[in-house]
Amino acid sequence: MAKLTIAIGVVLMVLGGWGFFGTGSAHPTALIPAYFGLALVIAGALAITENAKRRMLWMHIAVTVGLLGFLGAGSQAVMEVVKAHGTSLTDTARIAVGDQTAMAAICLVYVLLCVRSFIAARRSGKLAG
Repeated sequence: MAKLTIAIGVVLMVLGGWGFFGTGSAHPTALIPAYFGLALVIAGALAITENAKRRMLWMHIAVTVGLLGFLGAGSQAVMEVVKAHGTSLTDTARIAVGDQTAMAAICLVYVLLCVRSFIAARRSGKLAG
């Protein structure tokens, strides 16, 4: 899961860069997915260890970052769409909503994969105690 965490982090960093440059480099908040991605890359790198307790700690931190990313990005996307109800979104707003929706989807899939992995690890007895 640590390598998947790093990969998801890199995807979020690319998404953040795409959103930032897609909005003309005028909106630094478009880099928010990149910051979440950086946190996941760091947590994933620190989870690559033989120490099971340390690995478990960093993976739980990573899944928490993923959950916060899903909740934050998803709620922002919904708020933007609701705020624009009845009017069309500007090009910049469309990019922002697309960025937020993509981040929410990526983070949700990541969290679900982590939960599945945590359950499988618990059932296999690797984390007894």
